[in-house]
Amino acid sequence: MSIERAQTLNAAWAGASPAEAINLALTYFGEENIAFSTSLGAEDQVITDILWRHKLLAPVFTLDTGRLPEETYRLLEETRKRYGLAIEVLFPEAETVQKMQSEHGPNLFYESIENRRLCCRARKVEPLSRKLSTLSAWICGLRRSQSVTRKQLELVEWDETFGLYKINPLVEASEEWIWEYIRSNDVPYNELHDKGYPSIGCAPCTRAVEPGEDIRAGRWWWEQPELKECGLHSAHAHQR
Repeated sequence: MSIERAQTLNAAWAGASPAEAINLALTYFGEENIAFSTSLGAEDQVITDILWRHKLLAPVFTLDTGRLPEETYRLLEETRKRYGLAIEVLFPEAETVQKMQSEHGPNLFYESIENRRLCCRARKVEPLSRKLSTLSAWICGLRRSQSVTRKQLELVEWDETFGLYKINPLVEASEEWIWEYIRSNDVPYNELHDKGYPSIGCAPCTRAVEPGEDIRAGRWWWEQPELKECGLHSAHAHQR
C-alpha cells in the first residue's frame, strides 16, 4: 500500500542529505513523474539552488494566486534568470474566482475561516490539484520546525489529499541552516524576509511578525495556530 511504501522509503533513505534525497526521488519515481512546487519562500529557494548546483533535472512550477506581493513577482523573475529555469506558472480558474468574489467580495477571507478556506481552495488547491493529478510525487520545502501543524512531517509521505507521494528534502533543516545556506551560496530571496516576513503568502493574508513570535504567526494572523494551513499541506496529509 501507499502508506507502507512511504514508510519503506523513509527507512531506506534515512540520513540522506537534501540533494541525495532529491536524487533518490528522481531516480525512484522518474523525472517525468515528479516535480518541484516552489512558493519562492526561503526553503524553496534553497531547493532551487540545490537542483541547479547538483544538476538535478526536476521540473519546477509555482502557483500565482493573483494576490501575491510585488516582491514575490520580482523574485520569480530574478530566479528564472539566475538559474536559467523555465518555471511553469499555474493560475486559478477565472470563472471560479469571479463567482467567489461576486458572491463574497474581494476580501472574503477576513470574514470567516470557511471563507478563507474557500479562497485558498479556489486560488491554490484547485490549480495545484490539476497539476498533481499528472504526477506520482511532488517535492516541497516543508520543515518540521515551521509550525505546530508540521511537527510530524517525514522525508517521504503519502499525500492523502492529492493522492501521490510528497518528498520533503528539508524536513530536518533548521531555520538557521536555511539562512546559512542562502548566505553562503548567494541564493536570491524575497526582500520581504528582511522586513520581518519569515513566511510569505498572498499579500492580504501575510504580515510581518514581532520578535519572539512563531515564524508563521504572520500568515492568517487572525486565526488559531492549529488552523493555519491553506489545504496544500493539510495536517492529515501525511502518513501518520
